[in-house]
Amino acid sequence: MNLGIAGKSALVCASSKGLGRGCAEALAEAGVNLVMNARGSEALEATAAEIRAKYGVEVETCATDVTTSEGQAQLLEVAGQVDILVTNAGGPPPGMWTDWDREDFIKALDANMLTPIALIKALVPGMMERGWGRVVNITSVSVKAPIPVLGLSNSARAGLTGYVAGTARQVAGKGVTINNLLPGIHATDRAVALDSGVSQQQGISMDEAKAQRAATIPAGRYGTSEEFGQTCAFMCSQHAGFMIGQNILLDGGAANQVM
Repeated sequence: MNLGIAGKSALVCASSKGLGRGCAEALAEAGVNLVMNARGSEALEATAAEIRAKYGVEVETCATDVTTSEGQAQLLEVAGQVDILVTNAGGPPPGMWTDWDREDFIKALDANMLTPIALIKALVPGMMERGWGRVVNITSVSVKAPIPVLGLSNSARAGLTGYVAGTARQVAGKGVTINNLLPGIHATDRAVALDSGVSQQQGISMDEAKAQRAATIPAGRYGTSEEFGQTCAFMCSQHAGFMIGQNILLDGGAANQVM
């Protein structure tokens, strides 16, 4: 399918690896020029070089911590005016409800709620002026089916979801869509970290921990960053202009819901 976005520009956060990289690659395959961001420059530059060579698009990079105001200013200066924004940040650590203090919640809010909001506020006005734009926030299945050990993520991402629900409907008339893409378990570093937690807690091997978690997914496997990225690219395409303020679940059927 021709996504109709060749020649447009996208800012993809946390895109040196994992789900962010999957999104960056799928957009590049569709002919979109990229601004890629991550905290570590080495992995970021390596990924950017691979994408340039494979897809022939322009790729700029900005190695900075986008969860800080300084990092946001640096990234926005590099990005300039973009047509597509994909927000993404690693999830907060797991734990029990008794483990978290105020500062833990502030860190989670900064990374998983307030940073996406800041980028939306900075970039969406320009999209509205130009009459076209796409925003996809990578959030989590936890906003539809809260995960007990991920209370920090549940809280922060639910806050972003509420913000998007109202904001998306205020900007849609200017040709800008804002939607959320909700991953379940995907084969990324985050999955390895959570598998490790299960392994240590239950005294089982990593393979056993992965098999145990995969058994909770009707599809019988973890998702891939490639298929996640292709879904993101479609949400950024010319064909998704009537998709407004939605939460698209990509979890292999793990969350048993009708809505």
